[in-house]
Amino acid sequence: MTPWELKGPSLVNCTCDYGCNCQFNGLPDKGHCHAVAGIQIDEGHYGETRLEGLRIAAIFKWPGAIHEGNGEALTFVDEAADEAQREALLKIMTGQDTAPFATMFAVYASTVTKMNPPVFTRIDLDLDVDGRTGRISIPNYVETTGEPIRNKVTGLPSRTLILQPEGFEYSVAEIGSASSRTQGPVAVEMKDTYGQFARLHLNNNGVVHA
Repeated sequence: MTPWELKGPSLVNCTCDYGCNCQFNGLPDKGHCHAVAGIQIDEGHYGETRLEGLRIAAIFKWPGAIHEGNGEALTFVDEAADEAQREALLKIMTGQDTAPFATMFAVYASTVTKMNPPVFTRIDLDLDVDGRTGRISIPNYVETTGEPIRNKVTGLPSRTLILQPEGFEYSVAEIGSASSRTQGPVAVEMKDTYGQFARLHLNNNGVVHA
């Protein structure tokens, strides 16, 4: 198994209402799960291959709960990545060189029956985890925006965190609101639904918890 590790901010938008039942071992509140995710790699490596400064993203579409399978996915890799970096990132994103079910990459890959060919393209990310704001923009494929949840009376930002000391994706997530629209082989659309902002720290064996 080739050792790998990555650190950086992420934004995930899914079809669930704020909170997302999946975070609490529940079923998706719409009966299905559609999601868009983007990750900025501030620090990272796959063996001797350096990954810092690169970006990855994905669109997922499950007809029911994630664990029921039959999902479809489309992955995106930063066009700035060279051949070795592309291969490394795709292996990480598809759950290879990872202990069984140790990361969300491995978990989600095990539930996908249709993996579309990866797209190597420009990925624009602007993520502020603490401010709960962000944007994922992939020309001709993805437009996602994230913002804080706002108090219905005052209009002020409302802050909520989810802590997962033994989670397979993050240790702490800031919860906001997000909206997405995608084009291409995996089309999804969400408006003012669950937005998850987190600082990821992952390796072959899962989340590196502080």
